[in-house]
Order: sequence, then C-alpha cells, then structure tokens
Amino acid sequence: MPEAAASLSAAGHPVYAYDQLGAGRSARLADVTGYTVARHVADLEAIRVVLGADRIVLIGQSWGASLAAQYLAAHPQRVAAVVFTSPGPIWPGAHPDGGIGDPWQRMTPAQRAARDALVARPRVLAQALLQQVNPDAAHAFVGDDEADELMHRIAALGKDGTGCPDSPPAAVHGNHQGFYVNQLTVDDFARVADPRPALRDVRVPALIVRGDCDFVPAATAEEYRRTLPGAILVNVPGAGHAVARNQPDRYRDLVTGFLEETP
Repeated sequence: MPEAAASLSAAGHPVYAYDQLGAGRSARLADVTGYTVARHVADLEAIRVVLGADRIVLIGQSWGASLAAQYLAAHPQRVAAVVFTSPGPIWPGAHPDGGIGDPWQRMTPAQRAARDALVARPRVLAQALLQQVNPDAAHAFVGDDEADELMHRIAALGKDGTGCPDSPPAAVHGNHQGFYVNQLTVDDFARVADPRPALRDVRVPALIVRGDCDFVPAATAEEYRRTLPGAILVNVPGAGHAVARNQPDRYRDLVTGFLEETP
C-alpha cells in the first residue's frame, strides 16, 4: 500500500509498517509454538507503547485485518480508527465448514502441477506429518530458511490468481511470508474466542474495503460491517485481493478521505 502510505505521510500522519514476528524482516522464534494470536496482539500493543501514541490507526489487509479486529476487541480505547482491506475472517469459528475462499482455485494446470511437485517431496511430507504432532520437532527437521523459501515459491506460483482475470501479472517480492508463523498462527486462530460480542460494543470509525474480484467471499466483509457499529463497506470494481495494487488511486482516495473525515 505504498501510495496510500505516501499520501498519509504527506498529510502529516506518521506511518509505520511492520512485519509480524516470524515473517518478512522480523526475527523467527526458536520455539514455534510461540506464534499465537495473543502474541501478535501483544506485539501491536508493544509497538503502540514504544511509539508513545495514546491511540493508533490500524490498516490491515487479509490476515492483517483479522489481527486488527483482534486488537480492536482487546484494546478498543487504543484505536482511533481502523481500515480493514480485503479482510480475512473476523472469527474462523463462524465458518466450521470452510467457506472463506480458496486463493488457489484460479491456478492454471501447469501452476498446480508445479505446486504439487513442490509439496509432494518426501521431505516436505515428513515435515507436514511431524508438524501435526510436534511443531518444534518439525522446525528442527526443516528450518526457517528452507521452509520460508518453500512457502515463497508456492506463493509466487499463485500470485496472479487472487485478482481479476484481466489483471496484469504482479511482481514477485523478496520478503518471505514466514512458513511457521503462518502455519501455527492459523492453527491458533481456529481456537481463539469469538471477538464479535466485544466488537459489537466498540464505537471506533471503521472502513472495510473489498475488491469485487476478491477470492474471499463478500459475506466475510459483510460480517465486519454487521458486527462493527457504523462501519462503512466499500466494494472496489476491478480489484481482487490486492486492492491497493489493482486500484491504487481509488484505494488511496478511500483511505485518505476516510481518515481526513475521522475526528
């Protein structure tokens, strides 16, 4: 979201971007069972304290939106406003049978074959089985560098399947998502308490932005709108999961306009 960040910065807003623990440029944990939703919420709160900000504006995309909802439920008095972009589920327990979208469904047969070849290797299968019973043992067997590279290669294969069919190819970035933090956080997210009862009492300005080609069902974004009092939901034509990349001008205008109107 560089365009929106640049516009907010030019308007005098201090903007901070961070890679959550275990992903991107952040450190990896020796004990991978430490990757929990509670830890990520605590990290956000620690960042706020370090910044010395009484309240912060949260802008989260995909899982980042799910995390923003968790932080908002835990620390509503610390949030001035929040933007949920292409939000993931507000609570996975509401979807026990799935229904939160498949980012791989638009892969070509060649891409699927390449992905299957990567994950069908005996070493990867052994890691997956080991992870189910002992995540730290799996981590010792296949370390962060190897696992992160595998996830990066798979993500690069499916990078163009989350947008509109006519979207131009996306560039491949070099900031690895972090294999174990993704795997263990997803597992923990499935066990957290439902934040919706707490969020229904939160009176914080909220904007939800969703591309009309997003692979995540529209009902997911709609659930945010129904849950958060006064939340605004905007659907962006010609955008998929990466709204800021597919429609940068529209996204920038939406976010900056929303924050300029927020007290």
